[in-house]
Amino acid sequence: MGLALRFTTRDVSNTEMLFRDKLAATFGAMDWHPVADGSIHRFYVPGDKAGTYNGWYVLFADGIASGCFGSWRGGSSYTWSSRKPADPLEAQLIGQRIAQAKHQRDAEQHQRQQATAEYANRLWRDARRAAPDHPYLVAKGCRPYNLRQQGDVLLVPLYHAGELVNLQRIGDDGNKRFLSGGRVKGCYSPLGIIRIGQQLYLCEGWATGATLHSETGHPVACAMNAGNLLETGRNLQRRHPDAMLIVAGDDDRCTTGNPGKTAAITTAASLGCGLILPPWPADAPLTLTDFNDLRQWQETQA
Repeated sequence: MGLALRFTTRDVSNTEMLFRDKLAATFGAMDWHPVADGSIHRFYVPGDKAGTYNGWYVLFADGIASGCFGSWRGGSSYTWSSRKPADPLEAQLIGQRIAQAKHQRDAEQHQRQQATAEYANRLWRDARRAAPDHPYLVAKGCRPYNLRQQGDVLLVPLYHAGELVNLQRIGDDGNKRFLSGGRVKGCYSPLGIIRIGQQLYLCEGWATGATLHSETGHPVACAMNAGNLLETGRNLQRRHPDAMLIVAGDDDRCTTGNPGKTAAITTAASLGCGLILPPWPADAPLTLTDFNDLRQWQETQA
């Protein structure tokens, strides 16, 4: 698939200029011009990690100019046309092109995810068991459980439909990063064995999940971020309908909108399951946000 390149000396059509203006209005300034060839192209999205190409677009110039674009990382999708369709036939043409563009996007995304899953499995197979004295584990007061390690980097496995599809890498400094191009939505990292009729906790980060598993003895599914709680919860309910699902939310009290708590409440309401939030003592610092933070702070008070 083509990568968007920097502008070179070629003729740029009005269609390409207008489409680039739409891209820039959505994502930010672009230093390249799109190509109206009806094929999918990838591009760098301003603000993403340098060297990544998470953006995609398809642009058609013949007839009524139209296209579709978005970000794999952000999960966004937008459509564009140079003008409103003049008749039902033009409207039908635009609809067909958008469907074609989205089909190309989905095919490209599937290929990226498959390649990443294969890479993740190779890394996982060759990695050693995580060392209990890894700085991140020591800082969080957690056992390694099922984590593995490559050099100084911890590997957190992410599963979808029982298959390993991605890894979250955690460095000595706690910096976290997924494998580029890998699937995250609807995936989770498991702790413990899910059994019929047993409580099953759904949380965000791995350290929070390890804390819940240690304190309760129950299995935990770590969705990795607040935005993934609902989709992961739906998958868990489909695969384990007899488990007693409980959302264990973060409480981002110092963040505008409290995204952790908001997502947890919304997820529990949508799934019709249980919900718990960290029971903060009156003197707990507002900077604490999750169950791991709470346990670590309480141990310093003992």
